[in-house]
Amino acid sequence: MADLLILYIASIFTFMLYGWDKHLAIYDRSRVPESILMVFTLLGGAFGALCGMILFKHKVTKPLFYIGVPIALALQLAIIVLYRVFVL
Repeated sequence: MADLLILYIASIFTFMLYGWDKHLAIYDRSRVPESILMVFTLLGGAFGALCGMILFKHKVTKPLFYIGVPIALALQLAIIVLYRVFVL
């Protein structure tokens, strides 16, 4: 159960990070680097990243994000399922 809690927290933080970056983009401020967005996406925040992309309409035209985020989400879900099947 703690493994899922970590993913929930990572997703919420990543979602907020995407929202913050969109806010900065609207007001033409210094932005969150794309590498940071992707690192948090890959570190368990893929669901939050996808939600942030859809809700904020942010990074939806960049191939790194519209291809990379769903792949990261699929991998994270596969890891969770495999862990639950083979370890628990």
